[in-house]
Amino acid sequence: MSAFVENHLEWFRFSGRILGLALIHQYLLDAFFTRPFYKALLRLPCDLSDLEYLDEEFHQSLQWMKDNDITEILDLTFTVNEEVFGQVTERELKSGGANIQVTEKNKKEYIEKMVKWRVERGVVQQTEALVRGFYEVVDSRLVSVYDARELELVIAGTAEIDLIDWRNNTEYRGGYHDGHIVIRWFWAAVERFNNEQRLRLLQFVTGTSSVPYEGFAALRGSNGLRRFCIEKWGKITSLPRAHTCFNRLDLPPYSSYSMLHEKLLIAVEETSTFGLE
Repeated sequence: MSAFVENHLEWFRFSGRILGLALIHQYLLDAFFTRPFYKALLRLPCDLSDLEYLDEEFHQSLQWMKDNDITEILDLTFTVNEEVFGQVTERELKSGGANIQVTEKNKKEYIEKMVKWRVERGVVQQTEALVRGFYEVVDSRLVSVYDARELELVIAGTAEIDLIDWRNNTEYRGGYHDGHIVIRWFWAAVERFNNEQRLRLLQFVTGTSSVPYEGFAALRGSNGLRRFCIEKWGKITSLPRAHTCFNRLDLPPYSSYSMLHEKLLIAVEETSTFGLE
């Protein structure tokens, strides 16, 4: 549908530039991209394993074909059916593909071409425009040292929370310290959270649910590096509040663990609407 947007390829090129600028300035993107997307940025070919991130059922069917003898089981040619605006057409995966039967001997080539078709389906020009914009601001030598997984970590961070690293890279203000009873309750509560709740807490305080690939020591605020901070603030009747520009959580001196856990959980569950400044 993007083809109906005027100058749509220029918009993809612009998006690539934004992505490149985020990488250069070390700002994590709170977004999800598939592994094939990162391979496209690195100009690397995709293989069958990459399809698992894009289309699990399609991946499973091709994986079955790879792992099993298909002789006299499958009746396929080097073609694929494509639907465009409700019209189904047959497309050859290679020249003369409609007349080439898929056999046990040539199935490897068929799988490779099917992977390429599925990854590129309908987005070849858009992907090329985005990648072109990306390298207009990023020196290719800067990213050539990465594989797709490493580039994903650099651009989007990790979604797994290391509690020890988090706690070791947290600062305290207003009378709080690591041994303070309220802080001990705080970390006990976070330890009880599942990973999704921890990510929501991180997003509540920092504005992003991703952790830099270097760990919590590399958290950034509006003015560069800024560690996670917990400051003593407010009355016990108040909910925690956050200052996302400074990665700071204002935490009232609650009188019990249960009270802290309840108030913190409310803040976490209402991240999008509560307590942000």
